[in-house]
Amino acid sequence: MFNKQFILLFLLFNLTGCGYNDLQYSDEVITSKWAEVLNQYQRRADLVPNLVNVVKGYAAHEKEVLLGVTEARAKVGAIQATPELVNDEAAFKKFVAAQGQMTSAISRLLLVAEKYPELKADGVFRDLQAQLEGTENRITVARNRYIEAVKDYNVLVRSFPSNLTAMVFGLKTKPNFTVENEQAIAQPPKVDFGAPTAPVAQP
Repeated sequence: MFNKQFILLFLLFNLTGCGYNDLQYSDEVITSKWAEVLNQYQRRADLVPNLVNVVKGYAAHEKEVLLGVTEARAKVGAIQATPELVNDEAAFKKFVAAQGQMTSAISRLLLVAEKYPELKADGVFRDLQAQLEGTENRITVARNRYIEAVKDYNVLVRSFPSNLTAMVFGLKTKPNFTVENEQAIAQPPKVDFGAPTAPVAQP
């Protein structure tokens, strides 16, 4: 008991030397980078209804795809994407999964558009598609910055002597994007409809 009190007092009087300020600064950086991630995801979500409406005007019978995008957007909107989300690993994974479903749904919608030359030629559709591509790039940049910020913070939480300070104040590592969900949400599938199909070898 005496040892724990001594350690606590020692840390309280030597917080700067034990990484307290670094931990607080790093946490603020994460909050800032996460806000940018959310901002870009929201930008994408805001584009979706307009994109769906334009596609619906040319391909109303593609109900399954249109419904899929609408449902994916609803799932994303149902998640409370607060700054505290980065401290809850289960909630964070749920958020990432919902965004992955959104990416897949949008990709399917864009693939449908390839079947309708009139839709591809529509100026509004082209403008929305360009905005979407730009937003996907911004999402990638914002997410990469968040990944780096979390990495720096987690290193502090695990490294001596700042790990002692983190332990005293109950600071834990934060969840991050993983390779698996990075692949799922970062790169929508690309299909080249102009490439010739390779002949199937006959037995």
